[in-house]
Amino acid sequence: MTIHWCGTGLSAIPGLRRLLQAGHDVAVWNRTTAKAQEAVGDLTQNIHAFDIDSLGARVVKGDVVVSMLPGDWHVQLAELAIAKEAHFVSSSYIAPEMRALNDKALAAGVAVINEVGLDPGIDHLMAHALVEDYKASDAYDASNEISFISYCGGIPKIANDFRYKFSWSPLGVLKALRSPSRSIRDHKPLDVARPWDAISSYTAPLPTPESFEVYPNRDSIPFMQQYEFGKDWSVKEFVRGTLRLNGWAEAWDGVFKEVETLSGPSGDARLKEMSDQFWNDNAYDDGEPDRVVLCVALRAEKDGAEVWHKTYVMDAWGNEDSTAMARLVSIPVSFAIEAAMNGQIDAGVHAAPSDPKLVTQWMQEIGKLAQHLQLIDHHA
Repeated sequence: MTIHWCGTGLSAIPGLRRLLQAGHDVAVWNRTTAKAQEAVGDLTQNIHAFDIDSLGARVVKGDVVVSMLPGDWHVQLAELAIAKEAHFVSSSYIAPEMRALNDKALAAGVAVINEVGLDPGIDHLMAHALVEDYKASDAYDASNEISFISYCGGIPKIANDFRYKFSWSPLGVLKALRSPSRSIRDHKPLDVARPWDAISSYTAPLPTPESFEVYPNRDSIPFMQQYEFGKDWSVKEFVRGTLRLNGWAEAWDGVFKEVETLSGPSGDARLKEMSDQFWNDNAYDDGEPDRVVLCVALRAEKDGAEVWHKTYVMDAWGNEDSTAMARLVSIPVSFAIEAAMNGQIDAGVHAAPSDPKLVTQWMQEIGKLAQHLQLIDHHA
């Protein structure tokens, strides 16, 4: 059983090294072998120049294909894996084209696992754990009003004037600023065209409480079903969003104003120009620590009074071995690979597992990756 790990970019290395150190049979594929050599050459020489035909020639039944490549590769690699009766793992959101592979994956008897990084990934595990906990509690009542929030952000550990630093190409961040979002606020869908139209303040219950700017991202609403909310629940608030340092909106005001005006090929060219400039001015310096803060909370109210309220809060930062972002994205990916190999995840297209046993096991391991991870019972 071989793990074919494709992509050795910045966020891939800790999980890949973990698998190699655990003695798994891993073939490493990267567009430039020199980069892969630099990252894991001390642990393996099973390194290949990535191209899909060479990969296809080596994948056999029961293997696992892992895509840590840019998102436009995931579906192609998942299709290759299914055709070879191999499992597939990526940390990215499930695109409609990926979801459409479910029947083929079932027929091939293989697991196609996505959304097992940080966000999406660890946030899903926390949400599943909270929902499971709430449903089993004495406070549970289908008529309670439910509020759910999940905020995650990669932020500089040492704040800068721009209130943000880039650990990879800023282009993705800039493009995300043009994406609309959908969440639930006061029992109704809230549609927001641009993130900066919905910035609010959130105080994270860290050992020293800290306030951040937060805003909704993407379409949160389908995740209610993924998190196994009851169809009959009265949902007052449901938002999955991004967390930023206080002062971010002000520091980025000029960026927002310009992004708003860009369109077409000339707009794309300007975005690329801005991206290069940001990378130049606000990339992490060697050895400079990044930071990740993730808060996931579920709250239930009855007749306006709180009856149940718990929050997972995680704070992690980079050390000499890796960035916090790289650890928290790639090590959960390595857990998913092992779960697929051990037959712990059913055939078909899936996001991060909801099986309580796996959730508990993974969360215990994730606790070792962060400097602070706590489940707070606000109602105790």
